[in-house]
Amino acid sequence: MSTMAAATTSQLSCFSAMNCQLHLLRRALLCPTTAHPKSLSLVIMSLEGGSKTKTNLSYTSDASKAKSDPILDDELVAQPKRAAKIHDFCFGIPFGGIVLGSGLTGFIFSRNPATLSSGVLFGGALLALSTFSLKIWRQGKSSLPFILGQATLAAVLLWNNFQTYALTKKVFPTGCYAAISAAMLCFYSYVVLSGGNPPPKKLRPSASAASL
Repeated sequence: MSTMAAATTSQLSCFSAMNCQLHLLRRALLCPTTAHPKSLSLVIMSLEGGSKTKTNLSYTSDASKAKSDPILDDELVAQPKRAAKIHDFCFGIPFGGIVLGSGLTGFIFSRNPATLSSGVLFGGALLALSTFSLKIWRQGKSSLPFILGQATLAAVLLWNNFQTYALTKKVFPTGCYAAISAAMLCFYSYVVLSGGNPPPKKLRPSASAASL
C-alpha cells in the first residue's frame, strides 16, 4: 500500500509541475512583459539578429544590382582605343620636304627634268597628304586614308630608288633615298597596324572618367 501511495504521489507531482510549466508558457504568450528577463533578452537578440540578417541580405542584393548595372558595366569594359605612339605627319612632312628638296637639288646639278618632275610630284604629294592628315587629326577624325596614301608613295619611291641603285651602284644619293623610303614605309606600316594616330588631348577621356 505504501508503495502505491508513493507512486501516486510522484505522478501527481509530475502532473503539477507540467501544469505549472504550461501555465507559465501561457502567461508568457499572453503577457510578454511578465516573462522572464532572460527569455526576453533571447527574443530581443533573435529579433536583432533577424534585422541584421535582413540588412545584410538587402545590402547584398543592392550590391549585386549595382554590379549588374549596364551603365557601370559599359564604363568598366570601355578601354582606350589602340593607337600609335607618334603621328604620321611628324615624319611625313619632313619626308615630303626631303623628297621635294632632293628633286630641286638634283635638277640644279644634273639639269635633268625627270629628276625635277619626280621630286616635285612625289614630294608635293607627300607634303599635301601629311598636311591634310594633320588637319583631319585636329578635327578628331580618322586620317587613315592619308596615311595609306603616304605609304603607297613611299613604296613607289623605294622601288624606283632601288632600281636606280641596282643599275648605278651609287650609295649617294640613290642608296640613301632608298634607305629613307624603306624606313618611312616601315613607319607608315607601324602606324596603320597600331590603329592610326593617337587622338588629340582634348578628345582623350580624363583619368577620372576612366576610373569610374
